[in-house]
Amino acid sequence: MLEAGLKNTRTITVTEDLTAVKVGSGMLPVYATPAMIALMENTCASMCVPYLPETEGTVGVSLDVKHIAATPVGMQVRCEAELKEISGHKLIFEVRAFDEKGMIGTGIHKRAIINNEAFMARLS
Repeated sequence: MLEAGLKNTRTITVTEDLTAVKVGSGMLPVYATPAMIALMENTCASMCVPYLPETEGTVGVSLDVKHIAATPVGMQVRCEAELKEISGHKLIFEVRAFDEKGMIGTGIHKRAIINNEAFMARLS
Protein backbone atom coordinates (compact mmCIF):
# COMPACT_ATOMS: atom_id res chain seq x y z
CA MET A 1 0.00 0.00 0.00
CA LEU A 2 1.28 3.43 -0.90
CA GLU A 3 1.78 5.54 2.19
CA ALA A 4 3.55 8.73 3.15
CA GLY A 5 7.11 8.14 4.26
CA LEU A 6 8.05 5.67 1.53
CA LYS A 7 11.51 6.36 0.09
CA ASN A 8 13.42 5.40 -3.03
CA THR A 9 16.92 6.03 -4.34
CA ARG A 10 18.37 5.79 -7.86
CA THR A 11 21.99 6.29 -8.87
CA ILE A 12 23.36 6.93 -12.36
CA THR A 13 26.70 7.87 -13.87
CA VAL A 14 26.73 11.03 -16.00
CA THR A 15 27.55 10.13 -19.61
CA GLU A 16 27.95 12.29 -22.71
CA ASP A 17 24.33 11.44 -23.63
CA LEU A 18 23.12 13.11 -20.41
CA THR A 19 24.89 16.43 -20.99
CA ALA A 20 23.23 19.75 -21.70
CA VAL A 21 24.95 20.04 -25.08
CA LYS A 22 23.72 16.56 -26.10
CA VAL A 23 20.09 16.97 -25.01
CA GLY A 24 19.89 20.52 -26.34
CA SER A 25 19.30 22.34 -23.06
CA GLY A 26 22.62 24.19 -23.01
CA MET A 27 26.02 24.53 -24.60
CA LEU A 28 28.27 22.87 -22.02
CA PRO A 29 29.18 19.20 -21.48
CA VAL A 30 27.72 19.02 -17.94
CA TYR A 31 24.77 17.05 -16.52
CA ALA A 32 21.63 18.44 -18.13
CA THR A 33 18.71 19.77 -16.12
CA PRO A 34 16.23 17.69 -18.20
CA ALA A 35 18.28 14.58 -17.40
CA MET A 36 18.20 15.39 -13.69
CA ILE A 37 14.44 15.92 -13.88
CA ALA A 38 13.99 12.58 -15.67
CA LEU A 39 15.99 10.86 -12.92
CA MET A 40 13.80 12.53 -10.28
CA GLU A 41 10.60 11.45 -12.05
CA ASN A 42 11.89 7.91 -12.54
CA THR A 43 12.86 7.64 -8.88
CA CYS A 44 9.34 8.66 -7.84
CA ALA A 45 7.51 6.58 -10.46
CA SER A 46 9.48 3.41 -9.79
CA MET A 47 8.77 3.76 -6.06
CA CYS A 48 5.05 3.35 -6.77
CA VAL A 49 5.17 0.26 -9.00
CA PRO A 50 5.32 -2.41 -6.25
CA TYR A 51 2.33 -0.87 -4.46
CA LEU A 52 -0.11 -0.56 -7.38
CA PRO A 53 -2.12 -3.23 -9.20
CA GLU A 54 -0.92 -4.03 -12.74
CA THR A 55 -3.86 -2.07 -14.14
CA GLU A 56 -2.68 1.17 -12.52
CA GLY A 57 0.31 3.43 -12.96
CA THR A 58 1.32 7.01 -12.31
CA VAL A 59 1.88 10.02 -14.53
CA GLY A 60 3.79 13.18 -13.79
CA VAL A 61 1.60 16.19 -13.12
CA SER A 62 4.00 18.94 -12.05
CA LEU A 63 7.57 19.70 -11.07
CA ASP A 64 9.07 22.54 -9.06
CA VAL A 65 12.80 21.85 -9.28
CA LYS A 66 15.98 23.83 -8.74
CA HIS A 67 19.22 22.67 -10.39
CA ILE A 68 21.80 24.30 -8.14
CA ALA A 69 25.19 22.85 -9.14
CA ALA A 70 26.90 21.49 -12.25
CA THR A 71 28.11 17.89 -12.50
CA PRO A 72 30.80 16.72 -14.94
CA VAL A 73 30.74 13.62 -17.14
CA GLY A 74 31.88 10.52 -15.27
CA MET A 75 30.58 11.55 -11.85
CA GLN A 76 27.79 9.63 -10.13
CA VAL A 77 24.45 11.27 -9.35
CA ARG A 78 22.13 9.90 -6.65
CA CYS A 79 18.48 10.87 -6.46
CA GLU A 80 16.52 10.45 -3.24
CA ALA A 81 12.74 10.68 -3.22
CA GLU A 82 10.26 10.57 -0.37
CA LEU A 83 6.50 10.32 -0.71
CA LYS A 84 5.34 13.17 1.52
CA GLU A 85 1.58 13.23 0.96
CA ILE A 86 -1.27 11.29 -0.64
CA SER A 87 -4.49 13.10 -1.46
CA GLY A 88 -6.91 10.87 -3.33
CA HIS A 89 -5.12 9.96 -6.55
CA LYS A 90 -2.50 12.70 -6.15
CA LEU A 91 0.96 11.95 -4.81
CA ILE A 92 3.43 14.58 -3.61
CA PHE A 93 7.13 13.75 -3.46
CA GLU A 94 10.16 15.59 -2.12
CA VAL A 95 13.17 14.96 -4.38
CA ARG A 96 16.86 15.70 -3.95
CA ALA A 97 19.83 14.95 -6.20
CA PHE A 98 23.46 14.71 -5.14
CA ASP A 99 26.71 14.24 -6.99
CA GLU A 100 29.97 13.17 -5.37
CA LYS A 101 30.54 16.73 -4.08
CA GLY A 102 27.12 17.49 -2.63
CA MET A 103 23.56 18.51 -3.42
CA ILE A 104 22.91 19.48 -7.05
CA GLY A 105 19.12 19.67 -7.14
CA THR A 106 16.02 19.79 -5.01
CA GLY A 107 12.30 20.08 -5.51
CA ILE A 108 8.73 18.86 -5.30
CA HIS A 109 7.23 16.45 -7.81
CA LYS A 110 3.53 15.61 -8.10
CA ARG A 111 2.18 12.48 -9.76
CA ALA A 112 -1.34 11.12 -10.29
CA ILE A 113 -2.43 7.50 -10.03
CA ILE A 114 -4.21 6.48 -13.22
CA ASN A 115 -5.89 3.44 -14.73
CA ASN A 116 -3.51 2.57 -17.57
CA GLU A 117 -6.14 1.28 -20.02
CA ALA A 118 -8.53 4.21 -19.50
CA PHE A 119 -5.66 6.70 -19.79
CA MET A 120 -4.49 5.23 -23.10
CA ALA A 121 -8.06 4.93 -24.42
CA ARG A 122 -8.48 8.71 -24.07
CA LEU A 123 -5.58 9.17 -26.50
CA SER A 124 -7.35 7.29 -29.31
